[in-house]
Amino acid sequence: MRTAISTQSTHSLRLRAGEWVKVRCKEEVFASLDENGRLDELPFMPEMLQFCGKTFQVSSRAHKTCDPAIGVEGRKMANAVHLNLRCDGSAHDGCQARCLIFWKEAWLERVEDPVTESPKIPQDNVSDKNARHIEEVLRSKVKASPAGDATNAIYTCQNTQIKFATQTLKWWDLRQYVEDYTSGNVSLWRLAAGLTYSIWRTLAEAGIGIGSPMRWIYDRYQRLVGGAPYPIRPFGVPKGVQTPKFQLDLKQGEPVRVKRFQEILNTLDHNYRNRGLYFDPEMVPFTEGVYEVDYRVGRIIDERTCKMVVFKSDAIVLKGVKCESRYAICRRFCPRAIYPYWREIWLERTSQGD
Repeated sequence: MRTAISTQSTHSLRLRAGEWVKVRCKEEVFASLDENGRLDELPFMPEMLQFCGKTFQVSSRAHKTCDPAIGVEGRKMANAVHLNLRCDGSAHDGCQARCLIFWKEAWLERVEDPVTESPKIPQDNVSDKNARHIEEVLRSKVKASPAGDATNAIYTCQNTQIKFATQTLKWWDLRQYVEDYTSGNVSLWRLAAGLTYSIWRTLAEAGIGIGSPMRWIYDRYQRLVGGAPYPIRPFGVPKGVQTPKFQLDLKQGEPVRVKRFQEILNTLDHNYRNRGLYFDPEMVPFTEGVYEVDYRVGRIIDERTCKMVVFKSDAIVLKGVKCESRYAICRRFCPRAIYPYWREIWLERTSQGD
């Protein structure tokens, strides 16, 4: 494998949301990677090979992202986009995180007319022998077992490498918000709403005695426009008391209603967790909504340890529910669209018509 070419100078397509691209053939992608199967430290994963030669629409420009492994801070990435394609975990021992895949622009080519570049007819002329070799090489970079201990395998994927493939991005760097808009990721209305919330939160949390009325006004307005309540509230379970548990044994496809925010707060400790699972403020906009159960999460790769974590308690993914980065100052408008995990105690069964 050759030393990776630099996307910084030769492969900046400046793609915008809504544009069409074709994923380059396997050999072209392979030629861009270094000996570790990476470009600018970002791995091209085996799960991505199935998309080579196919045409897709850019869903967002991945000029920035978050990295939970180092504190969910803002990170900037060069020359990358999202195509609304998620990793199926097939090469990573069935990881169920289903993370949104990052695509370096060096792996793509712009398509002017998507009708003539049908995604049903891949234009990938790689021989079967070469294709197998490429897949074998990429799979060999996925997992390492220290001292032959398979139970403590260390995994490599795009998300474990984000801290190496990105640089720190401060929330006050205004250039990111300009690119949020010019890339087509964020509308002017959403930018304005984000700015308004930031000002409101600064005043509400300033400790000058106006927090409660500010939150009350915010809630009243949001109720009128059909929005979400103020997302930062006192927790409900006293320190030292175990958080409650309730099992529904939900199945894929079942309709559920997310409980009211206050009901959920009553199940959270001072760290906003229920039995270790964090209830992110980004989940508040989905409270009181009705959704289908997408799947139960059984195992994911921990981005911090790079090891597989097996869930012992309930963790549910709801269809169509993903982080929209509305509130966190350090990662505002992050396009990563992570699936939040829901405890069953935060949900209740309902019928589609309710």
